[in-house]
Amino acid sequence: MATDPPFPVRVVMPWAVIAGVVLVALSLRGPIVAPAPVIGEIRSDLGLSATAAGLLTSLPVLCFALATPLATRVIRRAGPELAVVTCLLGVLAGTVVRSSGPSWAVFAGTAVIGAAITIGNIVVPVIIRRDVHWSRTSVVTGVYTAALNVGSMITSLGTAPLAAAFGWRWALAAWGLFAAVGAVFWMWLARRRSTTAAAAATAGTDAVTPPTNAEPAPGATARTSDRVDRIGWLLLVAFCGQSFSYFAVSAWLPTLLADTRGLGATASGATASLFQIAAIAGAFTVPVIAARAPAWVPVVVIGALWTVLPLGLLLAPGAFTTWSVVGGIAQGGGYVAILSILARVARTDQETASMSARVHAGGYVAATFAAPLAGALSSATGGWTAPLLLVLGATLTFSVGGIGAALLARRRPGPAAAVLE
Repeated sequence: MATDPPFPVRVVMPWAVIAGVVLVALSLRGPIVAPAPVIGEIRSDLGLSATAAGLLTSLPVLCFALATPLATRVIRRAGPELAVVTCLLGVLAGTVVRSSGPSWAVFAGTAVIGAAITIGNIVVPVIIRRDVHWSRTSVVTGVYTAALNVGSMITSLGTAPLAAAFGWRWALAAWGLFAAVGAVFWMWLARRRSTTAAAAATAGTDAVTPPTNAEPAPGATARTSDRVDRIGWLLLVAFCGQSFSYFAVSAWLPTLLADTRGLGATASGATASLFQIAAIAGAFTVPVIAARAPAWVPVVVIGALWTVLPLGLLLAPGAFTTWSVVGGIAQGGGYVAILSILARVARTDQETASMSARVHAGGYVAATFAAPLAGALSSATGGWTAPLLLVLGATLTFSVGGIGAALLARRRPGPAAAVLE
């Protein structure tokens, strides 16, 4: 089995890895949700229909699936650090284009943002696997997931006030600052890794290079590869359920609450925002449980919390605030659980990138159908029972795939990664 090129211990400092992951996370979701608070102004200024305006938030998700081959090629040729730089510069360029031109430029910039974010989605698990000790991947993945949601929350809360003061174009452009700062930091990080690795090689410090991707025992290669491949497919199933549930609920929860509970736009939007904010708590739930229980237990807990959301809205709709919070914890924890298993079992950077690409591409293909299918069911049935049953099926899909992957993953600990110890 081919292994990754070795790299010396402490090529980068632990704080630098974590800070870099947080900086890139801030730019991986915020640009997607930024148009939502000012969609009325955008439609009025550009003369967009409701359907066309909806593409501003759904187009990046479609790009997540379609741009995966391009993203894996960039990661393979440029390496993880420069792939992150490419991602952030792409987000920055797309943000500038989206904020500075007519309607075609707005959509072109949005597509560029989606394609660039695809690279980040895939490469971050590669970096976590490579630079974080396998026993701490859940914690760092939790930090990453929390930062994703913090980025979304900051952008959602800040875009409207910025637009009121400076106009929607400047409001959208302002969030490119996160990408610019992140790109500068990752350029520094890439240079530091390159310089330190070269210095270590010149000094002949091979002795400090740990066997992070050691060869399996003779005769075990085929069995190990087959096992990892099965885990990858199960994680794909889990992420399809996770992504479908998340995007269906994100798209329709405010409307559902308005229709079924009679809430006004402000109240339903505020309640639905709890679904997003609670994900920060969910991101750290998995590491806390994983530190005290077998690997399959966090997935079972998160799967149970996921199913509570649609069941609660069906059986006890009056407690919709509670179900929104519980569902938010589940969606934050589900992403951490999937990426933690992926980082734990993958043996090389190339295998991590391949698994990450497969899981993300499949999951986001499912996500593109979530909101339209749930909306179509609601229109066809005149209510929300059928869409909620659809979400219930998706949450059960997450549980089946996630538990299966976790049970397979527990048979062998992940690689003894070297840097963040």
